[in-house]
Amino acid sequence: MNGLMKLDRIDINILVQLQKDGRISNVNLADAVGLSPSPCLQRVKRLETAGFITGYEAHINLTKITDSVTVFTEVTLSGHRREDFMKFESAIREVDELMECHLITGGYDYLLRFITRSIEHYQEVIEGLLDAKVGIDKYFSYIVIKSPIMKSSVPLRSLITRHTQVEF
Repeated sequence: MNGLMKLDRIDINILVQLQKDGRISNVNLADAVGLSPSPCLQRVKRLETAGFITGYEAHINLTKITDSVTVFTEVTLSGHRREDFMKFESAIREVDELMECHLITGGYDYLLRFITRSIEHYQEVIEGLLDAKVGIDKYFSYIVIKSPIMKSSVPLRSLITRHTQVEF
């Protein structure tokens, strides 16, 4: 079994409920998954210790605080050796405005998501990366006009297959 902890239906339900509401009380969580509070808390602690739960966070309504612009950026690197990718990833980690970085297949190397104060601010961030000579050959920017669907939870029940280390 490769040393992986097996998850059962109740563990999955705990994870689903905690994704919906990370602040749910243990009593309400236990009720939602069909356990008494003590065993429920033990399972949550076990899931945390095993690394299935990596943290809890608040979802901020940024529009209530300030204006912002979301920009997706396709980046192609000038070199494609391992060192080129490592250099780029190391530099991009330091960019506060970067929300996501994905190494992908296809016509370019990375897909990035930035959140900035304005388009001008985004341009300053990109120019800073270009000036830092982190290996960017070319980039294309896509300004988000509207985000009608944004999800923060993953569809656990849909993603789990028979081959996943889960007992039902």
